[in-house]
Amino acid sequence: MIVPVECLLGLSALLFFIGVFGFVTRRNLIAMLISIELVLNAVDLNFAVFNRFLFPGQFEGMFFTLFSIGVSAAETAVALAIIINVYRNYHSDQVNSIENMKF
Repeated sequence: MIVPVECLLGLSALLFFIGVFGFVTRRNLIAMLISIELVLNAVDLNFAVFNRFLFPGQFEGMFFTLFSIGVSAAETAVALAIIINVYRNYHSDQVNSIENMKF
């Protein structure tokens, strides 16, 4: 059974907008990080869908997807390290606690 391209693009758009909504409305740093990951997963899904739709016998979209997953993993590791340092210094993972950081 082959899933239609429109359904996959709809799922990707849904993931993207859920991620953007979560990033804008959440005040918790971990929830914001998860929302960014949802947006990046929507991008990965778009790479794979457009590769299947436009170039069914080639793998360029899949390579872009793998590269994007690697970049997402590195971004998550750096973001978690920053969040851990913020928590150690401010004893909170809320964005409000770091708004008054000084240089």
